[in-house]
Amino acid sequence: MSSQDTLILIPARMASTRLPGKPLADLGGRPMIVEVARRSAAAGIGRVVVATDDDGVRAAVAAAGFGVVMTRSDHASGSDRIFEALGHIDPERRATRVVNVQGDLPTLDPALIRAALDLLDDTAVDIGTLAAEITNPAERTSPHVVKAVGSPLSPQRLRALYFTRATAPYGEGPLFHHIGLYAYRRAALERFVALPPSPLEQREKLEQLRALEAGMRIDVALVDTVPLGVDTPEDLERARIMLAEQNADEEATQMPAAAHESGTLS
Repeated sequence: MSSQDTLILIPARMASTRLPGKPLADLGGRPMIVEVARRSAAAGIGRVVVATDDDGVRAAVAAAGFGVVMTRSDHASGSDRIFEALGHIDPERRATRVVNVQGDLPTLDPALIRAALDLLDDTAVDIGTLAAEITNPAERTSPHVVKAVGSPLSPQRLRALYFTRATAPYGEGPLFHHIGLYAYRRAALERFVALPPSPLEQREKLEQLRALEAGMRIDVALVDTVPLGVDTPEDLERARIMLAEQNADEEATQMPAAAHESGTLS
């Protein structure tokens, strides 16, 4: 597959109840949605487009040089929003793979996007996603931490059997924190959004269960880190600190090389 076959779509809406205006929240002089787009582009797997219903988000994304498409405001989920966007962006159906990156992951490592997409190299897989082993005991019982339950296919890969807010599976052994980033085959996304909400999806409030209940295959790449999801003002402050530290580290790494080049030219 080439980069022509893949689109990264980032749904963004302004109607966050816990953090109003979240996509445009300032992170070191850059709107959060633009930081997510930058990191998505760094994955190097395809074109990045933001799907939004807000003119302010559209303007900010366009000013930063990224693709953006306006969508309806009544979508029930990010999956529905990116599906509408896909029809606008690629009516010729050139893209066969679509990655849904949440717009509130400003510390996302681009390698995680590639890890999810790589799962689709197995033609039997409909959807690829991510999880990381839980190391914080409090997360094992937190309903806010979704657990991925699956059969191991390798040390770095599961075939998903269930996703839950409960502590599962029971007994000794690792638990895995699901990361809500998805790589879809286009046909799988089309099928998914056409399905009605499923019983377990409605009970757990987890839309990926709709795919499992319909018999679709979801594989999970096991990764080392969980990117920070920004949902509250406290999360936003943490993201600012983390990005400032990352930028400082990058500058420190570049300085010796710059000094060496300066010395060579003098």
